[in-house]
Amino acid sequence: MADEPERTTGLVFDERYLQHNPGLKKLPDGSAYPWVEPELHWSNHRLVQRTKQLLDLGGVTEHLTLLPPRMATHEEIERFHTPGYVARVERLSAEGEGDAGQGAPVGPGSFDVARLAAGGALAAVDAVVSGEVRRAFGLLRPPGHHAVANMGMGFCLFNNVVLAAMHAREAHDIERVAIIDWDVHDGNGTQDAFYDDPDVLFFSIHQDKLYPPESGWIEQDGNGAGAGFTVNIPLPPGSGDAAYFAAFDEIILPVIDDYAPDMIFVSAGQDASIMDQLGRMCVTAEGYRRLTGLMINRAERHAGGRLVVLQEGGYSETYGPYATLAIIETLAGFTSNLPEPLGHDRILAQAHHTEVGIAARAAIDEAIAHHSQNWSVLE
Repeated sequence: MADEPERTTGLVFDERYLQHNPGLKKLPDGSAYPWVEPELHWSNHRLVQRTKQLLDLGGVTEHLTLLPPRMATHEEIERFHTPGYVARVERLSAEGEGDAGQGAPVGPGSFDVARLAAGGALAAVDAVVSGEVRRAFGLLRPPGHHAVANMGMGFCLFNNVVLAAMHAREAHDIERVAIIDWDVHDGNGTQDAFYDDPDVLFFSIHQDKLYPPESGWIEQDGNGAGAGFTVNIPLPPGSGDAAYFAAFDEIILPVIDDYAPDMIFVSAGQDASIMDQLGRMCVTAEGYRRLTGLMINRAERHAGGRLVVLQEGGYSETYGPYATLAIIETLAGFTSNLPEPLGHDRILAQAHHTEVGIAARAAIDEAIAHHSQNWSVLE
């Protein structure tokens, strides 16, 4: 009888996540596209569904500990979100349609699915801190990192990573947290939540001024006691693997080493991928595999291995699931060898994988120059 695979990595997933229905893509005036066949909303169920299918088909699921999510309570959600906002999402969900803020559609039953997503993030924290698993991935939806305290934004209802970090600190006495957000859009809601807090170190590496355009600037680096503990790294469109590796090697990793967090979270939006429709970056599945390895390394070095990775965006129904598969495979220490939809060797030979472009180099140097004012390790 073959040995049972080691299951040191947890996976949070539930079929109910697929039931959040943000509706159809719409024009700026709210009307539907004029096609005979309508198109599903950008943040539809397919990325999460297809990722789970790849995990099953590639045998990766057998190497994971399945962690059942639970419904986050009102009190847990209101650690960050205002009671009035929580009530608004609940009301819109009961009515069957509406927007919870700016581009945050709510469909029938979305309130309970969003509570389950937030509760799944909390369950991942519980499992990692208790030692049930070493690290965990939350294959959740709806996403969360744009949601602010009193409003949903950018397809996000409740801010899953903020609630997870708050849960780690309040329920488990974790003192120092680092959050790395590599979604192609700035993690504005997470930034807002911890902007004054020196006990949460927040990084956002994203396409410059993409969404929200007024957030994610280098100069937005924290306030009061939290000054310096927000580290924004905006990169120009077209930046790819090599630029991301350089930003991690030259900024994110040295600052993490200096800070020495007790737990690490990743807001994992794979919309910086080479095929994404809502971003203009060129990160490959192999790029995400390497970035994940770096996060595992730092979690082992500083945080007793405690690492929680939570799904955010990703809008290429073809390539996004493969990028997320690479992340989960790396967390699990198992490679499925499923064939990718793009020619692997051809993609890795592209300049954006092997070289930091001129504009990206200038952006990284500018970020180093600014953040070195707060982190001497960057001087």
